[in-house]
Amino acid sequence: MHGSMRARGCDSPGLLDPVEIIDHGVWLYFRFTLSFREVEEMMLARGVVVSYETIRRWCAKFGPVYAAELRRRRPRPGDKWHLDEVFVRINGRLRYLWRAVDQNGTVLDILIQSRRKREGRHEVLRQAPEATALGAQGDRDR
Repeated sequence: MHGSMRARGCDSPGLLDPVEIIDHGVWLYFRFTLSFREVEEMMLARGVVVSYETIRRWCAKFGPVYAAELRRRRPRPGDKWHLDEVFVRINGRLRYLWRAVDQNGTVLDILIQSRRKREGRHEVLRQAPEATALGAQGDRDR
């Protein structure tokens, strides 16, 4: 849709709006998880008058194709991964962030806890192999 991603059927002659406008509206909705009214306002700011109902129809018609294209383009996780433990402050409180990260730096899974619990590490370790394409084993020494 946006850029080189274009929904199949978006070039059909029965469309009343230019393909680029439809592409941009659908891209805004799915890329930034905006409401239809927010997309309508953003399009209006660019000089395109379109109703939120029209944007809803575009997303219903072209959204599944767009989502499938995004899934197809999503980078595949690597076959090796490790577990990171990071201490972060959220709203002034110390939290523990566990992350399963593959060798390319792609975050496979995260877990935030208020207390440093051993179960949190095991939960991330249990779920991270499911996120990888090959069901790889992680570096359990960290």
